Amino acid sequence: MTFLIGLLSGLFGGLVGLGGGVIMIPLMVACFKFDQHQAHGTSLMALVFTGISGAITYYLKGSVDVVAALVLAATAILTARFGALYANALPEWKLKKAFGIFVVFVSLLLLSKPYMSHLAVLSHPAWGWQKIAVLLASGAVAGFLSGMMGVGGGSIMVPALVLMVGHNQYTAQGSSLLAMVPGGSVGAYTHWRLGNVVLKVLPGLVPGIMIGTYCGGTLAHFLSEANLRLIFAAVLIWLGIRDIRTANKKRLVLMESGELVQGSKFKVQS
Repeated sequence: MTFLIGLLSGLFGGLVGLGGGVIMIPLMVACFKFDQHQAHGTSLMALVFTGISGAITYYLKGSVDVVAALVLAATAILTARFGALYANALPEWKLKKAFGIFVVFVSLLLLSKPYMSHLAVLSHPAWGWQKIAVLLASGAVAGFLSGMMGVGGGSIMVPALVLMVGHNQYTAQGSSLLAMVPGGSVGAYTHWRLGNVVLKVLPGLVPGIMIGTYCGGTLAHFLSEANLRLIFAAVLIWLGIRDIRTANKKRLVLMESGELVQGSKFKVQS
């Protein structure tokens, strides 16, 4: 089952050019009965290996801006830890609701993907210190969301690289994969220290993700990208709305039982 979840997550990521965490996390919660914190931490740990594999693949094809990736990573490694700590501090229902909102946001980005290059042509790509500032800011936001949501951060970095820096889609994806490795590693390590990583499922998840990513990237060249975007966006929106509704129901149950006033879960290990 762990291999299958990794395969499906990697297949999704390869097909649409986004990380597989948005698929992996709901599947781990549903199939393994992980709590939301465990699903986020385990997903991020697995996606670090995906980033390494994907970055190497894109680099061999000449689609990685190493300098841009390093600048993105410079701030991502600083904020990823805080994102993981913030996720750990949230009650499970709040984290689930935040993840649901994030998934809907990713779906909207997925639908807008065909217009990114067009918008980039109309805009004036950042250059010099302005470009560095954009990359540092994007890396900081992506790192925090990566640590908090258990995803790679590509949903933030790729649009920034395309719309504001002027990279093409392939270079943007390759650069974001490289940048997510150090940032995701810091976030994953923090989650592990907090007890939010279930190591026993990684031997099945990681190979599945890598194979799925390769297969998804290959299939993407033979299938209609427009139809794929619509299908996956619809699935993601459904998953996101379901998580938001589930979180709201759990909040009501906690309020009725009086447990909500006990505050947030926060455990930091030195």
